[in-house]
Amino acid sequence: MEINGVEYTCPMPEVDFDTITLGHGSGGLLTNKLLEQTIFRLFSNEHIDQQHDGAVFSFHGKMAFSTDSFVVSPIFFPGGNIGDLAMNGTMNDLAMCGAIPKYVSLGLIIEEGLKVESLWKLLESIKRISNLYGVQVVTGDTKVVERGKGDKIFINTSGIGEVKSKARIGINNIKPGDHILLSGNIATHGMAIMSVREGLEFETSLQSDTQYVGEVSAMLIDEFGDRIRFLRDPTRGGLATTLNEVASKLERSVELDEALIPVLPQSASACELLGLDPVYVANEGIFIVVVDPEISLEAIKLMQQYSISKQAAYIGKITTNYPKKVIMNSRIGGRRVLSMLIGEQLPRIC
Repeated sequence: MEINGVEYTCPMPEVDFDTITLGHGSGGLLTNKLLEQTIFRLFSNEHIDQQHDGAVFSFHGKMAFSTDSFVVSPIFFPGGNIGDLAMNGTMNDLAMCGAIPKYVSLGLIIEEGLKVESLWKLLESIKRISNLYGVQVVTGDTKVVERGKGDKIFINTSGIGEVKSKARIGINNIKPGDHILLSGNIATHGMAIMSVREGLEFETSLQSDTQYVGEVSAMLIDEFGDRIRFLRDPTRGGLATTLNEVASKLERSVELDEALIPVLPQSASACELLGLDPVYVANEGIFIVVVDPEISLEAIKLMQQYSISKQAAYIGKITTNYPKKVIMNSRIGGRRVLSMLIGEQLPRIC
């Protein structure tokens, strides 16, 4: 079965119910049936099979830890759903620390009335990513709230990963003159969501870019070590807000070239129709890399070898000209200051 361009191939097993009720969050018999017939069945591994309150495992060396919550609406959108968004999002946060994701926890807050078939599709998406990248779901929690007190389902995921030995990722490593690279097109995820909400149609389908970027970032670290200064995925607040955080923390400036920032024509068109600036729109499958300028071209070529980062490009550099500012050099030769996003431009986007 295909929904919004995503193929669901794992058949749902027979269950004793077709809709989530408050009883499924009671901690009693119905909760046990829900977990046994869906989560425990689908995610079976040596850790989750213990059905304990946590998971016990060993690490050697540095670890990275991250947590995130996802409240996107709608829960199924072009190119993905809240399940794969949660999994990719937490894994990407670990990758931006220079880590390889290993274990994830899964917390579900389900609204009474959600169809079990929808829950199964979300869990199937999480399982597909788990299998693809060898990241185990090892513990979690499930709660049910009354109808009208949620919006179908909210998901919290926490992840733990092993930091690569060559990784020296940190904002304080950034130096004046360093180049800023971007792995792909901006604004794709946000505009895919908004196109559904606003009923916009384009000649080509606009799909979310939700995906795991860690294979590319890991290769950059393996190849260039500490010459990869900094990694960050520009999710909520988009490219401009993320780079404002960098400039403010460093007390240096970021100078960007608008003509070099990749954006799909349909995303740009959607932004124009809705009065939005693409540099503030959320992304879920791209990342920013700040690198030693001497390896900038090599890093771009390496990134372009991967399908998820074929549009990788140089977009600007770190300077000392305008402390704590992000400056955009426009296509027509002017300059403007990109401030941090004020308020919520796109609610419920991730």
